[in-house]
Amino acid sequence: MDNTSSQSNGESTVSFGFRAVPEGERQGLVNGVFASVAERYDLMNDLMSGGLHRLWKRDLITMLNAPRSATPFRLLDVAGGTGDIAIRYATDGGSATTAVICDISPEMLSVGRRRIDAAGLSDRITCVEGNAEALPFESASFDAYTIAFGIRNVTHIDRALTEAYRVLKPGGRFLCLEFSECQVPVLDRLYDFHSFEIIPRLGKLAAGDAESYRYLVESIRRFPNQEAFANLVRNAGFSRVGYRNLTGGIAAIHSGWKL
Repeated sequence: MDNTSSQSNGESTVSFGFRAVPEGERQGLVNGVFASVAERYDLMNDLMSGGLHRLWKRDLITMLNAPRSATPFRLLDVAGGTGDIAIRYATDGGSATTAVICDISPEMLSVGRRRIDAAGLSDRITCVEGNAEALPFESASFDAYTIAFGIRNVTHIDRALTEAYRVLKPGGRFLCLEFSECQVPVLDRLYDFHSFEIIPRLGKLAAGDAESYRYLVESIRRFPNQEAFANLVRNAGFSRVGYRNLTGGIAAIHSGWKL
C-alpha cells in the first residue's frame, strides 16, 4: 500500500493531497511543506486539531509506558523532528530511557535540537536525518517505535511499516498516532467544515501559508481509515494489532507488537 494513484504516460503518479503528482516529485513537495511550517509546528497542530494534539500525544506516551526505573529502554521516534514525543517520553521515563529522532526534514530537526538543548536532554535524545522508508539503523536495535502525524506524509506506507518492524527488537512495540476517520454523526460534518473552510484560512492569517495547510487537510482524507490501516500494520508482520479512537475517531492510536 502506498499513495500511488495512477499511471500517466508510463510514469507512476502519487497523491499529494488531492493532486496527482509524479512519484519522484512527491517527497520534495512534502519536504517543502514541512520546511514552511517547521518554526510554527505547534501552531500548525493547534490549528489542525483545535489544540487536542497535546492531549492525544499525552495518551500516546501513556500507552508507551516507558520504564521509570534504571532499565535501559531505547525509542525510535520517526518524523518527530521538533521533539514533541521524544521530550515527553524522556521526561516521563527513567534515566536510562534514551531516544533517537529520525526525520527527513532538516528544518524540523533544527527546531527539535533547540528544544532538546533547552530541556537539558541532549545526552539522552539524538537527532538523525533519514527517510522512514529506508531507516539508517541496524535491525532489532530499538525497544519501541513511535510516529505521530507523520506516516500519512510517507509516499510508500507499506515500506515504512516494514522498516518499523525491521528495526524493532523482538518484543518491541509500534505506536502510531495519526488523524483518522471521524465516526460520530454530525461531528464528522462539523470536522469537515473546520478542515476545508476554516483551517486554510487560519493558516493564511496565522502563518501566511494557506496552501501547506490545505495539503495537510487533504492528506488526512487520503489516508486509510482505522481498519484499513490496521490491516497494513498486520501485513508488515506485527501481532496483537489494534487501535484506539480519540475524539470520535478524528485521530487514532494504532498499536502492534513484534513477537
